[in-house]
Amino acid sequence: MKLISGIKEYMKLSSRLPNEIEMTIIDTPKKIPSVNILLNTPSVQKLVSMHGGNLVTRCVQSVLINARQSILAGASTNMALLLQSVLEETERVLLPSIRPVYNLTGIVLHTNLGRAPLPESAIHAMVNVARGASNLEFDLKTGKRGDRHKHAEILICQLTGAEAALVVNNNAAAVLLMLNCLARRKEVPVSRGELIEIGGSFRMPDIMARAGCKLVEVGTTNRTNEADFESVISSKTALIMKVHTSNFEIKGFTKSVSERELSRIAHHHDLPFVIDLGSGTLIDLEPYNLPYETTVSDALKSGADLVTFSGDKLLGGPQSGIIAGRRDLIEKIKRSPMTRAMRPDKVTLAALQAVLCLYTDTKRLVEELPTLRLLTRDPVEIEKLAHRLAKVLQECLELCEVTVEQTYSQVGSGALPVGRLQSAALKIARPDLRRSGKTLEKLAQSFRTLQIPVIGRISGDALWFDLRCLEDEKGFVENLQGLKV
Repeated sequence: MKLISGIKEYMKLSSRLPNEIEMTIIDTPKKIPSVNILLNTPSVQKLVSMHGGNLVTRCVQSVLINARQSILAGASTNMALLLQSVLEETERVLLPSIRPVYNLTGIVLHTNLGRAPLPESAIHAMVNVARGASNLEFDLKTGKRGDRHKHAEILICQLTGAEAALVVNNNAAAVLLMLNCLARRKEVPVSRGELIEIGGSFRMPDIMARAGCKLVEVGTTNRTNEADFESVISSKTALIMKVHTSNFEIKGFTKSVSERELSRIAHHHDLPFVIDLGSGTLIDLEPYNLPYETTVSDALKSGADLVTFSGDKLLGGPQSGIIAGRRDLIEKIKRSPMTRAMRPDKVTLAALQAVLCLYTDTKRLVEELPTLRLLTRDPVEIEKLAHRLAKVLQECLELCEVTVEQTYSQVGSGALPVGRLQSAALKIARPDLRRSGKTLEKLAQSFRTLQIPVIGRISGDALWFDLRCLEDEKGFVENLQGLKV
């Protein structure tokens, strides 16, 4: 969509307006022009022809309300500034609010930046089903209504060894749904050391309360044993739950109950044993020189009846939550009215299925799955990239000192919390300034205003750009042409 913005465009569009009228001071509410006067100017009429009268009228109204408030506060304006504000407001409204950015924070799976980047096969699959009708809930063999959950279920089961699987919109929903269906109005024992909080104030005790079950805290923060669980099991117990502490680690004088032992205890009392795996991975990460993380298949082999995990973290897919395990329990969850409220759409399922297909051939996984490719990127190659870009950036930032520094990236999104990945970064500093805080904030803001915003981090009186996640070197350099500092 072509948008009109900037003072140069304004001057072109408003050339018919007499300059003396343009520059007349407006310093009282009575002098503020009406909506119709602004709408009938050449520049705004151009906007109306491009984007419709309703939208532009609302933008004009918004500008005039803001102008009135500013004037009452003691400020002043003029017709030229008002028209420019209308142009800018229209652009602000029409510009997509979700935009691509360069993630140079050093956090690969950054929740605020959309987590896992999708492979090309997933993007193609999404576009393919988005263009028109699909057999989302239509059985092509029988000609009757089908089940949307079947599309990804087959691959999930093959890759994990589960009997059945269910996909919902995220892992928080998966946990909430599972607990509501299996433990509503009953008790669920969980170790105190596993009462996690993740981003956005998602706390396990709160999600249990919302699910309608009662949390029974077991053991202590750092030590929980088998007897602690045995002592709280009663007729009110619905299941035993283990929560993977994917975003923190407790070290020192510690003890926890293993998955196999919890499974034994639960099954001895004829109770389901469930694991909230959180970040969840389908493959062993150690062969890729990454820290060990419990896989979904390992969790099921240890005796878990159900495992919940995310689709957009270590798995490298779209935002989704997956429940995998016993068929009878999955079917019970599927029948819940809440399942419909949390179901994924056709685009998500298409992307997830495409990502899962990549896991059928682990030899090509590093090349084709962006998440794994970024996590395993050669630090030597990252450093070479840093040296090339340091020269380019130094030319753009004459008053700054740009250096290449060794650093460590993080996985992010609550996955592998103590795992550190050797990387290289561009360090941008102003050693000539005694206090450079505001200057660096302004510089960081300048990078965020580029056509493709560049997101780094400020640390130790410097702006850092970790280059682990930068693969489009050419595009990045071209993007810098719009930098204004």
